[in-house]
Amino acid sequence: MKTRTMTMALVAMICVTALQTEARIKLVALPERGDTVVRLDNPAFTLIEEERVLTLQQGVNKVDFSWKGVFIDADSIRMTVLSHTNGVVLLNVSYPPNEQALVWEIGCNEAAEVKVRISYLLSNIDRLVTYKLVADKDETKVDFKSYLVLRNFSGEDFANARVTLDYGEAFEKGIAHEETKQLLFLKPGSVPIEKVWTFDAAKQAWDPEKLDVNVGIPVSYRIKNTKESKLGSFALWNGKIRVFQDDGHSSTIFLGEDQAKIVPVGDKMEVYLGDSRDIVVTQRKMKDEKTHVRRDRHEGIVLYDTDEELVAKIENFKDKPAKLTMIQNIEGQWEMTSCTLDKDKAAYERKDFRTLKFEIELPAHGKKELTMKYHRLNIRPGLEQVTIQ
Repeated sequence: MKTRTMTMALVAMICVTALQTEARIKLVALPERGDTVVRLDNPAFTLIEEERVLTLQQGVNKVDFSWKGVFIDADSIRMTVLSHTNGVVLLNVSYPPNEQALVWEIGCNEAAEVKVRISYLLSNIDRLVTYKLVADKDETKVDFKSYLVLRNFSGEDFANARVTLDYGEAFEKGIAHEETKQLLFLKPGSVPIEKVWTFDAAKQAWDPEKLDVNVGIPVSYRIKNTKESKLGSFALWNGKIRVFQDDGHSSTIFLGEDQAKIVPVGDKMEVYLGDSRDIVVTQRKMKDEKTHVRRDRHEGIVLYDTDEELVAKIENFKDKPAKLTMIQNIEGQWEMTSCTLDKDKAAYERKDFRTLKFEIELPAHGKKELTMKYHRLNIRPGLEQVTIQ
């Protein structure tokens, strides 16, 4: 009796093993991949979500997923049962040693075809965002387009998938291993721009006439990521920008190329075009006097204040009005005593403890003069402000 019982148990184990073997499925070999979503929200990894139909037997089924030659983060693999949710239970997951595989044990109360969603993080799918801007002849607006460059070096082929970023239009595309595709996914149309010149006193020469080389002021297009500009629904990804301009003869000219940073909603995209001599800034330090000098017992100077005056002359040689963004820097602790633009009080935005930002409107062929008078307090010798000449 004991021998007969052991024989029946052995036969049962063989039958169960046969059923389990029939249920083993390899991830990279499945031709019946259903709806697939490729999510490119994260620049380091790509989230893949795919639906598959598993033929399960009554009892415990083992489903084997292997990914040899495919760059998958094993810890990220998840399975969600979409149909027969009351009769199907994920019991266990195990990882065979020294293999790129995992085995799911799935309990099923009756034989059925069960739809599941499998998700995982897949590396080596590159996504690059690029922009093409075509400005009108008057440089008041641009035709704004953004492209997604998709490169697949993951080891996996996707015959058909829904590719999505965290903004823009989703599209149905297939992409094979080692294939590259460029896709237009954002086209808001005509977007208003503002052309601005930027003089940063910490970077630009104060008196360009004294230099032997041709010195210009950086000029850029400023685009607001707002609803009013037909944008503003999401942050704009970083990427390469190429800028063209309508030449008025049914063609375009190339203005420049820049690398954009991520632009949050409500912020501004600054697209650098190059340096221009249309606006010239000549800046000089007119006064720099030590006051309230404090000395040690050996008569050495240990601390002092200063009275300083800075004058910037600005000339616009263009036939049209222009806007200059001027950045001034005052180091340490300071107090402004007078700040005027011509005869009017000059308004500025204090970006941080040392940085002042002016937005100056210049008439065509016009001139303006900015004068700043301020005190710098508690300066130690050797820590004086460096002036760019």
